[in-house]
Amino acid sequence: MNLAKPILLVGAGALGSSILKGFRIQGHVTPSDVMILDLKPGDEAQAYAADGAQLNPQPETWHRAKTIILAVKPQGWYAVAQILSGNIDTAAVIVSVMAGVTTTQLKQAFAGHRTARVMPTTGVATGKGVASLYADTVAGMDAARGLFAPMAQTVELADEDQINSATAVSGSGPAYVYAFVRALEKAGKANGLSSSHARDLARGTLISAARLLDETGEDPEALIKKVASPGGTTEAALNILCKPGEGLDELILASVDAAHKRSRELG
Repeated sequence: MNLAKPILLVGAGALGSSILKGFRIQGHVTPSDVMILDLKPGDEAQAYAADGAQLNPQPETWHRAKTIILAVKPQGWYAVAQILSGNIDTAAVIVSVMAGVTTTQLKQAFAGHRTARVMPTTGVATGKGVASLYADTVAGMDAARGLFAPMAQTVELADEDQINSATAVSGSGPAYVYAFVRALEKAGKANGLSSSHARDLARGTLISAARLLDETGEDPEALIKKVASPGGTTEAALNILCKPGEGLDELILASVDAAHKRSRELG
């Protein structure tokens, strides 16, 4: 898989740091391949610098970058684009991991540059994330794929509008799962378990269930039926959790709709 280097990472916050960790685990990008721009670099950026990355190099060196990852907050991206514009090689590919900012907006800010949009999960930090990719050029898709395919399960989208849906489902999705685990821990304690036992059982259940879902490839409905015996404890719980009209399906739909709407607004 061909990936043009060096890479300029603009923004090393939570997502930017997760990308750096994914690079380190998978090894397809080394610290010496990376330049990092961040006003308040955290531990991962500092560690990368110690291992050979350039941290906050002068603007005259930015033109060396062949791939540029924009990982700044969507609300302030245009100011960053103005600083970068004119200091980077026109052959460089811009890969945005920002929610809401469209390809049209990116092309207006970076005239002449090929672009791609990616919505990764912070799970790329483990080398096993999920990432949705969109680009309207072969070079843009190649750059996105080269960066993220080694550290994420990738989905290549044909329609840019689907990026907002991908953001709402996958980009934000890990937080929904963590919120569920948090609620399950609380429920365990409320039903008499110690804090440590509730924690271990809730988290272990999530991990084992996710592993089974992954390894078997079975539909969630089929797996539910294997756990929920008629008239049993699981069925009693699901009658509450999945109550028609006001249960989990409706809550998740409303949540994803809200995230989708916000993704559009951020553009």
